[in-house]
Amino acid sequence: MDDQAGNTASAATHDLSFLERFFKLNSHNTNVKTELMAGLTTFVTMSYIMFLNPIIMSKTGMPFDGLFLATCLGAAIATIMMGLYANWPVGLAPGMGLNAFFTFSVVGAMGYSWEIALGAVFLSGVIFVLMSVTRLREWMLDSIPLSLRLAMTAGVGLFLGFIGLRFTGIVVANPDNIVALADLTHFGFGEFGPEAPALGFLSFLLITVLSYRNVFGAVIIGIAITTLIAFIMTWVLPTEFFVVAEAAKSFAPASGFVSYNGMLAIPDFSALKPILWKADIAGAFQVALIPVIVTFLFVNIFDTAGTLMGVAERAKLQDKNGKIIGLSKSLKADSISSVIGTAFGCPPVTSYVESAAGVAVGGRTGLTAVTIGLLFAAGMFFLPLAQMLPGFAVDGALIYVAMLMMSSLRGLDWDDLTEYAPAVSTTVMMAFTFSIANGIAFGFITYTVLKLGAGKHKDISNGVWALTALFVAKFIFLT
Repeated sequence: MDDQAGNTASAATHDLSFLERFFKLNSHNTNVKTELMAGLTTFVTMSYIMFLNPIIMSKTGMPFDGLFLATCLGAAIATIMMGLYANWPVGLAPGMGLNAFFTFSVVGAMGYSWEIALGAVFLSGVIFVLMSVTRLREWMLDSIPLSLRLAMTAGVGLFLGFIGLRFTGIVVANPDNIVALADLTHFGFGEFGPEAPALGFLSFLLITVLSYRNVFGAVIIGIAITTLIAFIMTWVLPTEFFVVAEAAKSFAPASGFVSYNGMLAIPDFSALKPILWKADIAGAFQVALIPVIVTFLFVNIFDTAGTLMGVAERAKLQDKNGKIIGLSKSLKADSISSVIGTAFGCPPVTSYVESAAGVAVGGRTGLTAVTIGLLFAAGMFFLPLAQMLPGFAVDGALIYVAMLMMSSLRGLDWDDLTEYAPAVSTTVMMAFTFSIANGIAFGFITYTVLKLGAGKHKDISNGVWALTALFVAKFIFLT
């Protein structure tokens, strides 16, 4: 008996020793326990994407159940690859903002099928991979001015915020001035399910307050509390209390304001069949789709670069000369993930800034990332929970993420009109034209014209000249 116990302990020690050697834990001043806790921390902070991405993407006509599994699988594979290949403590998942651009701009406003939109994502991913293995990546990062890079992040945030406000029902259409504040006391059913603007706003407030107080799992807790309140309302309030729109009479109120159908279920991978390998790559080879591909590429590159460099600094992944260790590998892993995610029906898979949460508790190596990936894989068993969560509860998280992204504007030079005016133009036009691509185009054109008018033509790089010409041609010939 003692021999058996000794053999078990020896095997466990050997396994830990292997992990230490493979992930170089000692040289990064960390250990297995710390890495596992860091992985759990990052997963909890970014797990909202499992529920939010399917809600957004399903508005293209893609099946919710398949999208939920695709989100979990895409995040799991990408994050594990980041951990094993690059040995970085970074979590990856379908990109917020990019999924909204995919759904509301490319499929919604421009009218392309989701299959062709996936084809555009695939092509942008392939270009990203090629740039990551050549010097094109450095050229792109160096040629685009910092002000426009910051504006892209903030603009996507404002775009997301507007979508979140619309989804929660806080902002509604108005024939006189386009948009208006909704009746916050409205509770009922609309075309896409339960509507409750007051609860959507409450979700946002809860998440924000909990995040400020550094509460572990603030986003998930905020969503859970809001869902619980809505669930209680289903049982306490009479059916007549909930206003039912004509478009919702087929499923409400018989289904309940929020219905509970369990927490766990064995994943049904047949739900993936309608979206698996459905990218129409040939259909994406259109001149009109060049701005779309460029937009996917730009947002992905700059968001990824900013996230990875920020995580590297916090995790102290620099050598004695200040050079980031493994940055090239991490960028390659991120770019390849965008291509792999397309196979599952995902928008560009990208690195998440929430990875900093795991780094803050000690995550330093790829073991953190592998832990995150395995937890995303386990998340596939929670489909009934995802189906239960009302959109307005999850959309509160969307507004919260939007606010975080808009904070990038603080990095602008507010004393130089030729720097901040193009940035503000980019940010505002993304939301007001409801198009990330149009916002980027307006930003580049504004930047070039202002620099020329101010006699600062030397500030305009060759890359900016080329892209400005491309966007001017787009407005002349493609609109």
